[in-house]
Amino acid sequence: MQQTVIDRIEPVAEDVVALALRAVNGPLAPWQPGAHIDLALPNWLTRQYSLCGDPAERDCYRVAVRHDRLSRGGSEYVHRFLRPGRPLPVSVPRNHFPLEPAPEYLFVAGGIGITPIRPMLRQAIESGAAATLAYVGRSRASMPFAGELQAAYGDRVRIFATEDNGRPDFTTLAAGLGPGALVYCCGPAPMLAAAEAAFPAGRLHAERFRPVAREFAPDTAFAAVCARSGRTVEVPAGTSLLDALNHAGLPVDSGCREGVCGSCEITVLDGEPEHRDDIGAPGGRMYACVSRSLSPRLILDL
Repeated sequence: MQQTVIDRIEPVAEDVVALALRAVNGPLAPWQPGAHIDLALPNWLTRQYSLCGDPAERDCYRVAVRHDRLSRGGSEYVHRFLRPGRPLPVSVPRNHFPLEPAPEYLFVAGGIGITPIRPMLRQAIESGAAATLAYVGRSRASMPFAGELQAAYGDRVRIFATEDNGRPDFTTLAAGLGPGALVYCCGPAPMLAAAEAAFPAGRLHAERFRPVAREFAPDTAFAAVCARSGRTVEVPAGTSLLDALNHAGLPVDSGCREGVCGSCEITVLDGEPEHRDDIGAPGGRMYACVSRSLSPRLILDL
């Protein structure tokens, strides 16, 4: 973990605060637009937030947090109890939502989904690409950075406050895209579903707040052979690989426990994982919080 201290906390929209996390010991790890970090909160919870500042600013990370009324303890703690001056350990950034090179981009953000999109838009414009943003929210007052983005980028940014002027027509937006354009979308599930229906799958990159509900075959037991430690851990049906390893004294870092953050990534040396995550594990990797095994055993680099 990297050591930071909370430099500033400022409101940026209704129920949204932005945190500036200042480095304690030299430059922070570099990152690219689309990356997120884990915040190790003082109430023993770990939560993931997209970096929304400037990647060139190596002495400070910036995140924005909406107060979720159904909070499981993370956003509520940030809003009610964190104060400037508080030390806060953070992870090295991870990026499962990278910005790929393209001559044209359409960015679509819903509410707090603007956080990974904000630095993407900046990088795209600085690269000389044709880039526009469709930013959707209930009202302008609820949309973080809306005024700032319009002031900086003018008519490249279109604000859709749904209580005033409805939602954007994604089909019309799709029809206006050039042949090499990519679409980057982050927001609530209904908006992502509408985007997936309108934009070609090969051109749409989306990041979700929650995993898509999917069905898998019933869990089966398997053995996790930990090559470096010489231990074999039995993983019963109904118990996650993450929990089995932790209970056996082989702790694995974790965050969301839903297969969307990537913090519990482990290396598979042999065997056939059953990938149940939402972000697409790279070859030779799996996410222990949700994924299981299709073979009787997995050999892990643990």
